[in-house]
Amino acid sequence: MSEAVTRPGITADALLASLDPLLRAWLPRQRWFAGKGRPLAELTVHSATELLPPTSESGLLHLLVRVRQPQVPAQAGGTPPHPGDCYQLLLGVRRELPPRLAPALIGHVTRGPLTGFTVYEALHDSRMTGFLLEALRMRARVGKLRFERDPRMEIAADLAPRVLGAEQSNSSLVYGDTFILKLFRRVVPGAHPDLELPLMLAREGCPRVPAPAAWFLGAGEDAADEVNVLGVLQPYLKGTSDGWELALRELAAGRDFSGEARALGRATAEVHQALARALPTVTLGRAQLELIAEGMADRLDTAAKAVPALQPYAPALRTTFEALADLGRGEETWTAQRIHGDLHLGQCLRSPAGEWSLIDFEGEPSRPLAERRMPQPPVRDVAGMLRSFDYAGRSHEPWAPQWAGDCRAAYCTGYAEVTGLDPRMDPVLLRAYETDKAVYEVLYEARHRPDWLPVPLAAIKRLATNGPATEEN
Repeated sequence: MSEAVTRPGITADALLASLDPLLRAWLPRQRWFAGKGRPLAELTVHSATELLPPTSESGLLHLLVRVRQPQVPAQAGGTPPHPGDCYQLLLGVRRELPPRLAPALIGHVTRGPLTGFTVYEALHDSRMTGFLLEALRMRARVGKLRFERDPRMEIAADLAPRVLGAEQSNSSLVYGDTFILKLFRRVVPGAHPDLELPLMLAREGCPRVPAPAAWFLGAGEDAADEVNVLGVLQPYLKGTSDGWELALRELAAGRDFSGEARALGRATAEVHQALARALPTVTLGRAQLELIAEGMADRLDTAAKAVPALQPYAPALRTTFEALADLGRGEETWTAQRIHGDLHLGQCLRSPAGEWSLIDFEGEPSRPLAERRMPQPPVRDVAGMLRSFDYAGRSHEPWAPQWAGDCRAAYCTGYAEVTGLDPRMDPVLLRAYETDKAVYEVLYEARHRPDWLPVPLAAIKRLATNGPATEEN
């Protein structure tokens, strides 16, 4: 490791000469690349670190690459990718790529200082990913990278790594079924909620969220910039069941899931209470509710322009947001706090003993980091989970309205058992957030999974006709 710290390394400009043509072809094909469908106008290397300097055999490069693309109009449900998105890359460098690494190939370098080398995605190379774990264990300093760990957490050496196949906006590695390392692909400077909130919850003694064991950071682009959180290592909850997959299995088998939903409601409430203790809360009055309602209405307008099937329901849905704005005209106030921000069944894990855990606290990746870190009404998380139960019910043929309705009701009951506040007792707020979520889903499905569009559209129809918030027609 000392060699990687002291060696001067290849300059960023020189690396770009070698990698630019390869990355232009490779980046847009990655699922975590946010700028699909737009040309890459410019690539620049913001940071280049030789974790293992290229030798006659192999090397490991850590890059933060800034990608500039033409801007597009704002999208409902989130802001468009900034024209200067920054991505984290881990590139292996070899003279010859062994057959086992053939699927990880990025390309063969024909110019610049890496001429004659083959470049590949290093996450599929156990030697390279083993170096990452060792750097975390030893709290290494490698160039501008800083590896940290909780000294109370023991991390064994030589844990066998493997890549998780369900890659989405980030990439994950499992080490020996003991730890999981999440690598943030799209990097934004500042306190990352997927490190910040689990650390806070660990200090509060909340058992519902795995506590970070280690993490690593990178320097900002200049001295005034905040650091970049690049990866977080947490305990791997071996033997747990993904909430989404578990719900689908139980539904397919014709088994009731309301008991699990009730327990999940309790777990969500415990996390909300711990977050409220750990971090400041704010009071929402008229001005704040009007701003929230205005944002929801704007997202509806944008989505309706993009998805014609939504347009017939837009006037009725808009009244839901108007009702939210009207709430602030009385004397009652509401509390906002830090929340999960993107809660659904796929963000929940159930242990063999029946205990639920919540994971992935980064919020909706398409939204700006500052927005994801803002206090929000806890009912936003509740609404996200209610929508998730509906998605599960709609995935079944024939669709299971009673199953979904029972789960939604049980989840709210479990939440109320912990907090003393049943989300259904605040119907205007709950309906507004569920409607906003369904509008986001309509736009997402129309753009990415058209076959799924009928699922959120069914909820839109129910919400537009003022159906009960815990049932589907």
